[in-house]
Amino acid sequence: MRICVIDGQGGGIGAAIIKRLKEVYGEEHEVIALGTNAVATAQMMKARANRGASGENAIVRIAPTADVILGPLSIVLANSMMGELTPKMAEAIASAPAPKLLLPLTQEKVEIVGLVPEPLPHLVEKIVSDRLKELSRHV
Repeated sequence: MRICVIDGQGGGIGAAIIKRLKEVYGEEHEVIALGTNAVATAQMMKARANRGASGENAIVRIAPTADVILGPLSIVLANSMMGELTPKMAEAIASAPAPKLLLPLTQEKVEIVGLVPEPLPHLVEKIVSDRLKELSRHV
């Protein structure tokens, strides 16, 4: 399975996801780090992504080839991450045929009503060990 992890700014959320993916699945899946910038991609590569690329063109070209996309909610919000996530990136990610498992973390003026806030490590565990495991059975 080809898993694209998308993040921006410092890449900390994406790196946390990739680190846990590698702990749970080892090399069972291809993990591609897609960063809105080179710093985010570098952080995700340090977490042991198989491959990585940065910027708008990389995200627009690679997101549609994913079997599943992981990242924070803001990856589908145009102009999020202090403007790093362009409208073209958000459209490519949201329009990609792959299922998107998004962490409800955002610094934007977006609130998900009814959501119980949880710490990042708990959310990463849910996305990697629960939701991704369910999806991988059907892909």
